[in-house]
Amino acid sequence: MGAGLFNSLNISASGLTAQSLRIDTISQNIANVNTTRDQNGKPYRRKTVVFAEKGTNAFEYALQQQGLKRATQLNGQGVKVTAIVEDHVTSMKLVYDPAHPDANEDGYVSLPNVNTVTEMTNLIDATRSYEANVTAFNATKNMLLKGLELGQ
Repeated sequence: MGAGLFNSLNISASGLTAQSLRIDTISQNIANVNTTRDQNGKPYRRKTVVFAEKGTNAFEYALQQQGLKRATQLNGQGVKVTAIVEDHVTSMKLVYDPAHPDANEDGYVSLPNVNTVTEMTNLIDATRSYEANVTAFNATKNMLLKGLELGQ
């Protein structure tokens, strides 16, 4: 029973770490909403965080689907960040501003593909996910503390 509770703490902690990185990445996107030139001289590209389940591979998943693993082995192990990728699907915004130093020969400036409304929505989602992991972590911690009190 104790190992399961400690596993729950690890799962919540992995969620906290992953959502914290997601919040940082979203904040970076919002901060660069008007950055027309990065270190490579190109407009900033929106970044997203890619998550995956920790400790699962295709073979384990296939066994689980067939019911060939014991129920105690079906517990999750948390989440991990596999990559931070640039968004090459959403197009950059072209704005007419011939006075801008980064304007092309036609007077258009290529602005980042960051939509503030989308980023704020994602930020709310990431914050709520973070808070849910804090709640789960605290609930598990309180169960462990109650167990220690019972043992006295």
